[in-house]
Amino acid sequence: MFDAILVGSGVLWTLAYLLIIRQGFLDRTYGMPAAALCANLSWEFLFSFVYPHDLPQRAVNVVWFSFDLVILFQLLLYGSREFAGLPKRGFYSGLALALATAFCIILAVTLEFDDFDGAYSAFGQNLMMSILFITMLYARGSLRGQSVSIAVLKMGGTALASFAFYFFNPQYDGSVLLPFLYVATLIFDGVYVGATVAWTRHERRPGAKRHNPR
Repeated sequence: MFDAILVGSGVLWTLAYLLIIRQGFLDRTYGMPAAALCANLSWEFLFSFVYPHDLPQRAVNVVWFSFDLVILFQLLLYGSREFAGLPKRGFYSGLALALATAFCIILAVTLEFDDFDGAYSAFGQNLMMSILFITMLYARGSLRGQSVSIAVLKMGGTALASFAFYFFNPQYDGSVLLPFLYVATLIFDGVYVGATVAWTRHERRPGAKRHNPR
């Protein structure tokens, strides 16, 4: 049952990735917050190649890592436009530093908690991602790179993973931190879905101003 639920979670997240990539190319931007992308790339590299999970999760990790490389390409291609006040050299240097920092943090959490399932780092960065998606929406002032479908798929994928770990993985019984992360992430995901719905309705109103891709 645990693996079956995780496969369902993986399918929803895979669809979310595909929509993020599609929307990013359509809007000439990147659809995942930069810090979240750095954390995802680090987690997926670590648990695909350094401490590989068992199947089917390892296969899912490799697929996600491949998709994140495409989003990284979009970030490199379009990202400097989103930070107009930052020189390109500063943007690329900051991104390299963020990638290195994210990898070291996730590796340290894995070793500190002896957590080679990557649950603590995965759900921790999911909460960070949920908050950053909301921040990115309001910082851009538009739905560029985002959509209601992406928000719903992200919420569903993470909710299924949370359900699987809470009810079908006794390894984490007694954890105080993980249940907090499950609930907090679900709350912020719900806020993000509501925000994208509200923004979609606003942009569909006659005379509403839309922000064109840069």
